[in-house]
Amino acid sequence: MHYWRRLHKDLFKACLYHRKTEYQRFGNSISYYDQQNILPDFKECWPEYKELGAQALQATVKRVDYAFQRFFRGWGGYPKFKSARHDRGWTYPGISGWKAQTTGDNGYLELSNLGQIQMRGKARTWGTPTTCTIIWKPGKWYASITVNCEPKRETSTGAIGLDFGTHHAIACSDGTIIAPPKFLAKTQQKIEQLSKRLRRKRAPNFKKKIKASKRWRKARKQISRLHLAIDLVKLYRYKKSSII
Repeated sequence: MHYWRRLHKDLFKACLYHRKTEYQRFGNSISYYDQQNILPDFKECWPEYKELGAQALQATVKRVDYAFQRFFRGWGGYPKFKSARHDRGWTYPGISGWKAQTTGDNGYLELSNLGQIQMRGKARTWGTPTTCTIIWKPGKWYASITVNCEPKRETSTGAIGLDFGTHHAIACSDGTIIAPPKFLAKTQQKIEQLSKRLRRKRAPNFKKKIKASKRWRKARKQISRLHLAIDLVKLYRYKKSSII
């Protein structure tokens, strides 16, 4: 899966370089459809891309087009080349190339030319799967699946107000107070300590062809996992409010 993630990253960089050089050298603007029509010839030159699926490759090319659209509309900066650790994964925009063998509670995810992968997790409401995004976060793989469904939520005749504060995670209008998790402050202290250790270790330098030391890679992985833990804790308020 890491190999596939790098292939999609290289395709993203190739499309970005193609657009950049065509405009700088010849003044030509390349559209999404221009690059999409090149994909068959691209796969003939690099056969390893045939296993990834046509729709997944088209979705990666679409990401490049979307990045340029955001830039031209003033919503973001100029698209940049991404390293392998900053490229999260790839997307299946349709039902081709993957299949979710689950009813919303655990199950298996089947990817074409890759095999079955066991899934853990439970969806609030399950339905007919439509798209799937494979995401890599420090130490774990995630599958973000969108479904067509008819959500059934418990309703009541009353109403309640929620206040997201700093001293309390959630304060309800009926007087209920939900305390914030204390994990966040402790984790930030650990990140500061590990960041100091990271600066003392040999970092990679691609221009000088210097590889990172094993201790530097180990410390960076620890920091990445802590950042992931903080992201999960930040969702605490929204999970609690959805339950209320």
